[in-house]
Amino acid sequence: MHAQAAPHHLSPEMRRYAALDQRLLAAAGTIRILPTVSWPASVEERLIEEFAAGCVSIPDIRYRPPMLDETRAELEAIEAEADEDHPIADYLRRTAESWRIAADMLHAAGTERVTETSVLLYGKPGDAIPGSNRSNLDAARYFVNLANELGADLETEDAMGNIPAEELRRDMAERLDAFFAPGTISVEVDPELTAKAAAGATRIRLRGGVRFTEYDRHQLLAHEAFVHSLTALNGREQPVLASLARTSPRVTATQEGLAVFAELMSGAIDISRLKRISLRILAIDMALNGADFVEVFRYFRDCGQNVPDSFHSAQRVFRGVPLTGGSAFAKDNVYLSGLLAVHTFFRWALRQRRLDLLRNLFAGKLALHDVMSLEAHFESGDIALPRYLPPWMQHVHGLAGKLAFSLFVNHIHMAGVEAEEISLGL
Repeated sequence: MHAQAAPHHLSPEMRRYAALDQRLLAAAGTIRILPTVSWPASVEERLIEEFAAGCVSIPDIRYRPPMLDETRAELEAIEAEADEDHPIADYLRRTAESWRIAADMLHAAGTERVTETSVLLYGKPGDAIPGSNRSNLDAARYFVNLANELGADLETEDAMGNIPAEELRRDMAERLDAFFAPGTISVEVDPELTAKAAAGATRIRLRGGVRFTEYDRHQLLAHEAFVHSLTALNGREQPVLASLARTSPRVTATQEGLAVFAELMSGAIDISRLKRISLRILAIDMALNGADFVEVFRYFRDCGQNVPDSFHSAQRVFRGVPLTGGSAFAKDNVYLSGLLAVHTFFRWALRQRRLDLLRNLFAGKLALHDVMSLEAHFESGDIALPRYLPPWMQHVHGLAGKLAFSLFVNHIHMAGVEAEEISLGL
């Protein structure tokens, strides 16, 4: 854990920004992205049974777009009022804009328009990785090919899950009570949840009716608890920007990238996990290029996932969009690009001896851009330092050791190593 900054008395300017932020938080509270576009678990269960029996066809999924006209108007007003040259105003304007685009996306639920707006928010597989001439798609292919070469068998590994949801719930609750404080975060089993887990500031839900693996146990703690819940709790401590307790669409790539990076730093990630993340990106690309739901489902099956996981994975690609091909929900694109961006940022901060920037990243739901642009406001106390830090961030020397090693070996070319080994007769 990390000591929190002393109470901060707000200037008139900060009080104005805090009031604007409260309006932003209230408007964003009416926007529920995943609950609007996800399919009900009961519908999934019926369809999975049909698919397992060989009755494979394009499902008929209907959506109920929410009425968000007033929300959209309020977000536009906040954007206009925050249109000034100030780092916190810039944060407010960018955040309001991303929620406005999300409102447009949900208004169009079930139509091709969701593809366009989700790409605006989350990018697309062909986008270049910052600082590289390679694309997100290139990275996804690399990890899938590497996993295949190493013999990663997804279906066999899934069958190895032997931890009931209730047992995992008790274990996680015990660990979280010890780390935060008893009762700070509750852990529940939710039979209607379609993902394996979902985390808020004070509640983590686990999907009922499934058995979890040991890797799941470690990944969910590192990813859901010690990033998603932790940053939400730290965001609740903020004196000016209360919206830092909630993940806005514009920070999704950093937040999901940070959560996967936490798995990496905790030793909780395996090559199969990277393969699953990468397959979703390849599947989004397939769908954008015309593949329909059945074709994407079969793609996941051919890549070694079982029927339920293949269905869940295909459903993620087609949330909120037509299932007949040419459309996709792009959110899963951010996991790999976000991981690569966060990894690069951590290495850069280490090289610059700026571990303070890395700690600040946990003060709430921030994008990498925010950590840099808001630096002066961390120093002034307008933004509170994080109260909690993940276990792996509390051991700075261990973190620095891992990153310093990767920073150095990146300059060693494998071709040269292989040539030297051959010349030495190894």
